[in-house]
Amino acid sequence: MAQVIVISGAGSGFGALTARALADSGNIVYAGIRETTGRNAGRVQEAQNYAREHGAHLRTIELDVSSQDSVDSAVAQIITEAGRLDVVIHNAGHMVNGPTEAFLPEQLAQVYDTNVLSTQRLNRAALPHLRKQGHGLVLWVGSSSTRGGTPPYLAPYFAAKAAMDALAVSYAAELARFGIETSIVVPGSFTNGTNHFASAGTPADEHRASQYEERYPGLLASVAQRLAQLAPPDVDASLVSNEIARIVALPAGQRPFRSHVDPANDGSEEVSAVADRVRLEFLTRVGLADLLRPAP
Repeated sequence: MAQVIVISGAGSGFGALTARALADSGNIVYAGIRETTGRNAGRVQEAQNYAREHGAHLRTIELDVSSQDSVDSAVAQIITEAGRLDVVIHNAGHMVNGPTEAFLPEQLAQVYDTNVLSTQRLNRAALPHLRKQGHGLVLWVGSSSTRGGTPPYLAPYFAAKAAMDALAVSYAAELARFGIETSIVVPGSFTNGTNHFASAGTPADEHRASQYEERYPGLLASVAQRLAQLAPPDVDASLVSNEIARIVALPAGQRPFRSHVDPANDGSEEVSAVADRVRLEFLTRVGLADLLRPAP
């Protein structure tokens, strides 16, 4: 049976690719995009064209993850139109790069808002419906930077993605008895096929940034170049969207808790395996093993 899915940050990159892959699989997909009648009207048109050309149930919906009112309205519209919501995909994210000291605290707060607080807004709007149904999937698009090798000049983004991962892990246990599954998909450093690096923000304090440039000349450009060199030349961002579509299609109760898509192999999968094993063992020791899997 087709599943009703909402995905945040679906205007480009992983989000747009995932929305199309899920719609191609026969699902009813609501691609969350902000400013659908403004600067992103072109992306809305692209999605509509794709849906028409492929006969897919791909629908765009106004979804500004920085606004609780916008998120609430989007989820309410989905419930009205489709009658239910089966899968929530947290994909919205924003990257910044540059010397950490040169970012204003307000800039770090903005990165945290987009990558972390956005998930809380969407969860608060969607989870009452999933809990009432007694089933569903919450899928989080994380980052290998939370536990893998972390080059400098990306700290605000890395810190926010680590916070999102921690939130996802806690939510997994708290939703299990409602029959709601959790999956965390962990992409590596895809430098092509997404707008992460192209649209990345920069430090507001240019004076301090210039002081770092004196000691670390050209570091920012070299980091991006070396990350690109780590991945095989034929790597495509569709690897991530295909993995998400695969997980969504699995029967309830058989979806992986965590899945890595990291052609560059920065070590995140190895470290996560230990962390997830410790989680399993600890919850078992304290008598909460039933929280490791959703209730049937």
